[in-house]
Amino acid sequence: MAEPEYDAGGVRIRRMLRSLTRAGHVLVRDGQLVLMTSYGSEIDSAPVDKVRINGYGPPDSALATLSGTRYVLQFGLGHRAGLLNAVRTARAKAAADQGTLGA
Repeated sequence: MAEPEYDAGGVRIRRMLRSLTRAGHVLVRDGQLVLMTSYGSEIDSAPVDKVRINGYGPPDSALATLSGTRYVLQFGLGHRAGLLNAVRTARAKAAADQGTLGA
């Protein structure tokens, strides 16, 4: 398993109004976005090309859609921009590996 390109801990993860964890982890590794509980159990994951991240709204939160399921992620300050950059970079890397970059 490769080192994650992005790893944020202490993230509150909700599925709309239902809180799933208050101190979860959000990882981007091997072309996947992974949401995990504070105990290390996987909540959900999806390839970055199947993920939508909406960074609008409060500066410490983002709306992530993984294969059609919406999650609200509440970070500490500054971590949202890191997630957006990591997903963008992972998508570009996956496209380059498939030979579709710029096509």
